[in-house]
Amino acid sequence: MDLLEQARSIINEVDDEMARLFVRRMEAAEMVAQYKQAHGLPILDAAREEQVLRRGAERVEDETLRAYYINFIRNNMAISRAYQHRLLEGMRVAYCGTEGAFAHIATGKLFPSAKRVAYGDFGAAYRAVEDGDCDAAVLPVENSYNGEVGQVTDLMFSGSLYVNAMMDLAVSHDLLVVPGTAREEIKTVLSHPQALGQCAEYIRKHGWTPQEYTNTALAARYVAEKRDPTVAAIASEDAAGVFGLEVMERNINASRSNTTRFAVFSRSEDTNPTRKGETFVLVFTVKHEAGSLARAINVIGQHGFNMRTLRSRPMKELLWQYYFYVEAEGNVHTEDGRAMLCELENFCDRLKLVGTYAGV
Repeated sequence: MDLLEQARSIINEVDDEMARLFVRRMEAAEMVAQYKQAHGLPILDAAREEQVLRRGAERVEDETLRAYYINFIRNNMAISRAYQHRLLEGMRVAYCGTEGAFAHIATGKLFPSAKRVAYGDFGAAYRAVEDGDCDAAVLPVENSYNGEVGQVTDLMFSGSLYVNAMMDLAVSHDLLVVPGTAREEIKTVLSHPQALGQCAEYIRKHGWTPQEYTNTALAARYVAEKRDPTVAAIASEDAAGVFGLEVMERNINASRSNTTRFAVFSRSEDTNPTRKGETFVLVFTVKHEAGSLARAINVIGQHGFNMRTLRSRPMKELLWQYYFYVEAEGNVHTEDGRAMLCELENFCDRLKLVGTYAGV
């Protein structure tokens, strides 16, 4: 056997072994896909992929071969993602609005292969997951300009779903009109209250009347259906394309750094203990005793968790009673985390771990 034949024999032997290992790896990818569907998690986990690449770099000592091996691992992960997307094509994800809405855009970024199912309000989308009609829901929780989305926070407090991921979506509001409309014809501008608030300065400058609508994309659809040049909508460029409207002006929101945080809700909690940069969400009520809130907050810090958000919300069923929303950095599924939750029970009438996330 000459050198070429010897090399080819080794390659054939390695390829046979690699085929067996490939099948085993893809079987594991299928298990990952099942877990992600059950917990409403997106396919891409950038932190995990970076961890795999770093580990791969440590496996190969030869500097020249190391670069090729990293590329090999990167391609393997791309194939794994593609296979997971195929497995999850039947996944149903709820959102509030219609095609072209920012929630529709966010859902597509998080779950590009899933079927996006539109609902008329936040509660309906949330209940669709609780009832098992959808696997996950993508709902807005906060805007960098207009603050929290209170209705969704209330669902966190009263509902049964878990938050397992969050992503930030840069929001650009555009003025959409019936094609051929002149600026001086416009009298009324429709949009969701959040969008109207973010564009209030622009609307006021032109002397138009703002009118609230349930959703930005639904407002665009209304304008398209009415074909009335006196009525415009504030929505996304995507909505203009969907409903055949014209973008009269782009980026009319007051803040150019306008960003909306979207949370992914599912029926199961993701308790992965190995994630880095994790944040957890708590909602709770405190006992009607002097200093209860201060003591509860101190408990969080005493166990080494950095609280980054604290908000209060009125309880709908009890006049002048409030619950509290907290986001804190750290892995709550640790000994310190369990001890913190146990100690908080001493000061809280109701305590709920809404979920944990590492961002997307």
